[in-house]
Amino acid sequence: MTDSHAAAGTPTTPAADGVHRVHVLLYSDDITTRDAVRAAAGRRPARDVEVVSWHECATAEAVIEAMDAGGIDVVVLDGEATPMGGLGLCRQLKNEIFRCPPVLVLTGRPQDAWLAGWSLADDAVPHPLDPIAVAEGIARLARERVAVG
Repeated sequence: MTDSHAAAGTPTTPAADGVHRVHVLLYSDDITTRDAVRAAAGRRPARDVEVVSWHECATAEAVIEAMDAGGIDVVVLDGEATPMGGLGLCRQLKNEIFRCPPVLVLTGRPQDAWLAGWSLADDAVPHPLDPIAVAEGIARLARERVAVG
């Protein structure tokens, strides 16, 4: 990863109408998981949060490249992805990016919450994915992202 990580950490500000418009990076090697996350969050995961764009990645290398490019407000990483899981990738991003955007990890099961803590994730949702929990997690992290700025 390069020194351009500061660009990935630039907090957004809410629009005059109070809506937090966010760009979400979504990582999973499984297209059905990516589809499930997008469907759960929809365009408006909450009344005050709007997903402006989804940047989907199927490889860890694509995630790193997208984070280097910047402009990401919330990151969703699949802990069950292969060959590099989202938990290890989360820890790497949190350790290497100044003001890393908040990260929601998808864990294999509820008992894996301790792994989410180890990964330095800001929030976690276990498989099978609960659409309400996914939407609430993304909305909460979008609001926190704005509050940091």
